[in-house]
Amino acid sequence: MFYSRFCELYGHWRRKQDVVLRQEHKPGEKGLVDWAGATLPLHDPISGEVRPASLFVMVLGASSYTYAEATLDQQLTSWLNAHIHAFEYFGGVPKLLVPDKPRTGVSRACRYDSDLNPTYQEMAMHYGFGVVPARPYRPRDIFRLEDLNRAIWELLERLNQRPFKKRTGSRASILAEIERSALQTLPAERFDMSQWSRARVNIDYHVVFDTNFYSVPYNLVHELVEIRATPTTVELFHKGQRVASHPRGHGRERVFTQKGHRPRSHQAHLEWTPSHGALGRADRTEHRPAIRTYPLGEAPSGDGYGSCLGIIRLAEEYSATRMEASADRALKTDACRFKSVKSILKKSLDQQPLSQPPSLPPPPPHDNIRCGEYFE
Repeated sequence: MFYSRFCELYGHWRRKQDVVLRQEHKPGEKGLVDWAGATLPLHDPISGEVRPASLFVMVLGASSYTYAEATLDQQLTSWLNAHIHAFEYFGGVPKLLVPDKPRTGVSRACRYDSDLNPTYQEMAMHYGFGVVPARPYRPRDIFRLEDLNRAIWELLERLNQRPFKKRTGSRASILAEIERSALQTLPAERFDMSQWSRARVNIDYHVVFDTNFYSVPYNLVHELVEIRATPTTVELFHKGQRVASHPRGHGRERVFTQKGHRPRSHQAHLEWTPSHGALGRADRTEHRPAIRTYPLGEAPSGDGYGSCLGIIRLAEEYSATRMEASADRALKTDACRFKSVKSILKKSLDQQPLSQPPSLPPPPPHDNIRCGEYFE
């Protein structure tokens, strides 16, 4: 009695249910992607700690050909890397991806216009697919993520090769027959994973990213720029236009500066050295030989440079002949300082012959004085 009443009520309920559309997927059109609900245990062989590994799954719509991979987390990097591996496993790219529960790559799901994470959007453009979000067995202990994925891929091969129960063939045979040729061709290069952020340009025309400093054109000081960082490069954009590109630094507080980003005054200042500046100014005077005679390299950098500048100023007051003579006297008397040269000119010592030191008389003969022949 109770069973017949149950069947009657169930029949009334069933007749009121909406009809269900049986979906037929076109070859190469869709890939269904998601994190699997259950996690897999990953055992630390030293501490014994068990970490839950997430399971990424992508299934091609027409053939149900499946790819799966374990990841240490469900962050964006793991999500995108798993996509890359799936496309390479399939040997092509579906036209559309349908994430079931888009928490990682889709920031706001919408039936007609979803907001994708900028990096996920960039990947979709690189591979040429669109994103349309949709509205257990206990394994043995595994210690490394590589071992876990190796076990998953062995099971994948068995799953994809296993014959269907209600249709002819298998996932692998249908993929080979109808779907692989319908997939979009893989790009020649893998997607270079990027990270987007924003920063305001400092007064030194550099922005800070990941504890390092990167230059932009100096006229963008105080402007807000977008940063696109990959494992190898850092690109900077202003209002959609790329304004700088640098190799990515992996240390701390490293500075990456392009010469063209500096104002001309800064470029000239950095290219100018004490010796180059002093000799350059000397070249622009009529007393170049005398000034260049000064041994700049023999003095400490600060003193040598200051002395050179002082001598250049003296060359504006005295003739080239006197400058040459004073330089010659300073060199012979080892008085190569500005004050010494100034004193020579002020006292007109450059116009007087340089006195030779008096010659000393030979020593008197003595038994203890031996000449060179003695030691031969």
